[in-house]
Amino acid sequence: MTITDSSSVPVALTIAGSDSGGGAGIQADLRTFAFHCVHGTSAITCVTAQNTLGVTRVDALPTAAIVAQIEAVVTDIGVQAAKTGMLLNGEIIAAVAQAVEAFKLENLVVDPVMVSRTGALLIDNDAVATLRDVLIPKAAIVTPNRYEAQLLSGLPIHTLDDMRAAAQRIYHLGGGAAVLVKGGGMEGNLRGIDIWFDGQHLETLKTATVDTTNTHGTGCTLSSAIAANLALGKDRWSAVQKAKDYVTTALKYALAIGKGQGPVGHFFPLLQSEN
Repeated sequence: MTITDSSSVPVALTIAGSDSGGGAGIQADLRTFAFHCVHGTSAITCVTAQNTLGVTRVDALPTAAIVAQIEAVVTDIGVQAAKTGMLLNGEIIAAVAQAVEAFKLENLVVDPVMVSRTGALLIDNDAVATLRDVLIPKAAIVTPNRYEAQLLSGLPIHTLDDMRAAAQRIYHLGGGAAVLVKGGGMEGNLRGIDIWFDGQHLETLKTATVDTTNTHGTGCTLSSAIAANLALGKDRWSAVQKAKDYVTTALKYALAIGKGQGPVGHFFPLLQSEN
């Protein structure tokens, strides 16, 4: 099928789970797209019951329903960039990968949601292998955190050099996806330092450290901001830099809501105008 572009407004698609607490998942993605003046569309993969304290239930949607959502969007509206978030299991990952190929989705950002920032495994080993071998080779950019980078590369990550080595190994998984190894899970002065490798350039990204415990949804927000900038026509490196700046500012306006870890302030221009 041909993907049509019937809108002059850039369009981005998020293929991810729903967060009932509104801090991560498609809710964070759509707010991020809106901030960038990109029209946001979605294909929901699973529905979670969660809040600032954690996740209490996850229900996966049938793969046919997920693919139907993708098809409905791309065959009518058109998509300039897409991102994946929580795909939950190998069956969903494989179905999404097939849809990416069938509908020729370009500028795909894969946020490989496999391990939490604290190191808790979120999917099983078979799903990890499917993500690594089937979906990531179709990506333009992949954004693993420290623990996800360890799984994908097979390397322990404790130092900056470890992050560099992992980024380069993940790049060679195939497909030419640029790699952004995120340092949010690193310790000491390495926390928040990211490593970029696109096959030619090995770069270190560091932004101002924001002292807040309200960081829920940062990974989703970063990957969706990258996708939004790709939809706007930015090159991969520029898209990542602009996305990092956006997340850093959103962290400065993080929301202290609920009894646990609040989300970043996706709509910080509105918060700024009130001060």
